[in-house]
Amino acid sequence: QEIKKKNQTGDPVSRRDEEFQDAPMYKLMLLSDDGYDGEHVVTRMCAIVDDMDEDQAATVFQQAMQNGKAMCGKFPFERAELFKEQLVRSDPMIFADLEEENA
Repeated sequence: QEIKKKNQTGDPVSRRDEEFQDAPMYKLMLLSDDGYDGEHVVTRMCAIVDDMDEDQAATVFQQAMQNGKAMCGKFPFERAELFKEQLVRSDPMIFADLEEENA
């Protein structure tokens, strides 16, 4: 004769708390170019980059023109790459690049 034992449901199995690392953030950088029309760059940046208003875009544009590049914001990789591609595909082209935040 087989005796079937009921599985006892006691305390739930405590699972290890896994340490999740935040996704690495990337800086979206506007690169300077002498051929830029400031109004076009500011307008496109406002249209493409989340939560960027005209004042912020103008400031980033001025910093890029003075220093060679300026940060538009920090985003997860996919988002930063999307913004970069949209800027580069603008007509006329707006040069942008990505830098890893902790690089």
